[in-house]
Amino acid sequence: MANIEILQLVDRLEELLERSWRLPGSRKVIVGEEAFLNIIDQMRISIPPEVKQAKETLQERERILSQARDEARRMIAEAREDTVRQLDDHTLYRAAQVHAEAIVRRAQQEATHIRAGADEYAEARLKELDEYVTRLQAVIQNGLSALDSRRPEQAVSASAVDQATRPPETMPAGTAPAKRGP
Repeated sequence: MANIEILQLVDRLEELLERSWRLPGSRKVIVGEEAFLNIIDQMRISIPPEVKQAKETLQERERILSQARDEARRMIAEAREDTVRQLDDHTLYRAAQVHAEAIVRRAQQEATHIRAGADEYAEARLKELDEYVTRLQAVIQNGLSALDSRRPEQAVSASAVDQATRPPETMPAGTAPAKRGP
């Protein structure tokens, strides 16, 4: 649905250009700023949720990674506390040390797993977004190409009409009006 809205807004931009004043002797037009900015604002509003969700996806990835780091730190702190408590007996100390290392490894593995999952999720969402933006760029480029292809025709016809309707006193300096009669 957003695709249709964007295409309609592109059509409105095209109409705005067609209705704008052309500068004689050039391919430039004068466009009403308010109307132009209004259409641009509507285009921004019509951007599909996927584009907006890309930022949210990246933020969610960072939140998950932060949680994984916090959990790893908490687990490491717990392991250290357990080790300190068991220092009375060397055997218990060694067991605690092994246990702490296992907890650290497990925390690092979990963090790696969570990070990989978050990266895969973010990559998938960004690829979807990239495909959508590519399609949207093609639509915009086609609209611009259509406008460019019309401009030479419009400029030539506008120039011919301008010259045909120009009164003699407004002719450029150095040109003499055509003589009438014998």
